Amino acid sequence: MVREHNNRIMTFLCLSLLLVVLIVTALVLWGGSAVRPVNPPLAKSLANTEQLQFERLEHNRGDQRDLVVLAFSGGGTRAAAFSYGVLEALRRIEALTSTGHRIRLLDEVDVITGISGGSFTALAYGLYGDKLFDEDKYEKAFLKRDVQGELLKRAMNPLYWRALASTGWNRSELAAQLYDEILFHGATFADLKREGKPAIAVSATELSTGSRVNFTQQNFDVMCTDLDSFRLSRAAAASSAVPVVLSTLTINNYGGTCGYQYPDWLRMFWASAKPPRPAGRILKRLQELSELDDAVKNPYFHLVDGGVSDNLGLRSVLDYIETFEALRAAGKATPLDHVSRILIFVVNSVSSPSSVSNTSENSPGTAAILLKAAGIPIDRYANESVELLRDIDARWASMREIRDSVAFTKSKDPKLGYMVNAPNADIYVIDVSFRALKDKTERDYLNQLPTSFVLPEAAIDRLRAAAASIILDSPDLREALNKSGARIVDPHKTAPFPTPAARE
Repeated sequence: MVREHNNRIMTFLCLSLLLVVLIVTALVLWGGSAVRPVNPPLAKSLANTEQLQFERLEHNRGDQRDLVVLAFSGGGTRAAAFSYGVLEALRRIEALTSTGHRIRLLDEVDVITGISGGSFTALAYGLYGDKLFDEDKYEKAFLKRDVQGELLKRAMNPLYWRALASTGWNRSELAAQLYDEILFHGATFADLKREGKPAIAVSATELSTGSRVNFTQQNFDVMCTDLDSFRLSRAAAASSAVPVVLSTLTINNYGGTCGYQYPDWLRMFWASAKPPRPAGRILKRLQELSELDDAVKNPYFHLVDGGVSDNLGLRSVLDYIETFEALRAAGKATPLDHVSRILIFVVNSVSSPSSVSNTSENSPGTAAILLKAAGIPIDRYANESVELLRDIDARWASMREIRDSVAFTKSKDPKLGYMVNAPNADIYVIDVSFRALKDKTERDYLNQLPTSFVLPEAAIDRLRAAAASIILDSPDLREALNKSGARIVDPHKTAPFPTPAARE
């Protein structure tokens, strides 16, 4: 009797296991395969060969004497929330201009760059504008959502296994699908081309060459592919595709098939035996782009996190500014000749969590070393871009001082001829980072937040509040406003979040 009973139990267990296998198999087969979205080719490039990367984009909004740029760094939800707090603060802060007009600082923003976590905020604001600040639009739909958990559940769900096994369709496409459902709702880059909106430029990194791939039409013209039909969700997924954690996102390359030609001003520098020194950066960028324009050699590109090549989103800005200087030195007209002030908000959400590794004689584990080896170049040395901006501003000021001196007007030295065309703009770098936060307790708290796509709701609110506090206290912002004859109106009415004493 006992043996018969045990046999029945074993038979029942085997049948149950078989049933589970059959159900899982049926679910996988029912789920079906997936087809990777293919970005279409351009039959003919319509690029204006005389156009700089951001030409005309700075005319979208605000005072034409100012060029205002927001650069949103990577850092997962931490970066998305911190950069969102910057938008909220600029929306609430009003300034009184020298002519007596009241303006919102947010309405003065011309260009927003975004990397990884910051790309979500940049793209979402470009798409929705002021509607982004509705509580359900971004805060609940994305920031205060366990995006990471939902991605993991989908990856573990048998319904998605067959799709994940499809050619070219992988975890990043799965992520793009989720981002589209919860945030972008089918929107493409064509939806960002509305009058009065800032230009949005988010970036990813091409894995094999390390080249930046900017989601701007100029960059896509080099690859002879259409940007307008490219979904915002896929751009966000590519920009935030952390190596190993997420797979690469694949795009088609048609470079060399649409008649694209590099701009005349660029060829002028390329052909010169001794181009002006500031042209060096844009010539290096040309070398990067040349790796993208051969579809025969590279029919596909595999994109990973934009932070691998530029975690602050400043390299394109540096390229543009130094191109402006090089064109000025060559005596050429530029789209920035009328600009007096360039304001660049560097929204850097890098954190510095404490580590116990230095308290032990034993070496850190392999996984810890790999994470640090990948993160240190991204986080620690990204600030060099900020110092380069300040160096450029100092150089321009020195050039103007020499140009305007009595000694210079009497000099006949042809080597000093480029001083005549010294840029007349001042560069103001507004540091929006945790280190700029005066509240040490709050600064220490934010520095412990991990890089992930889920954070406690309280952490989201504290990141937003910190961004507002830093901007209101920024001496660089006040200097820039004072130089233009403007001032902040009623700053104490702009704080949108609880003070630290009111927190839980």
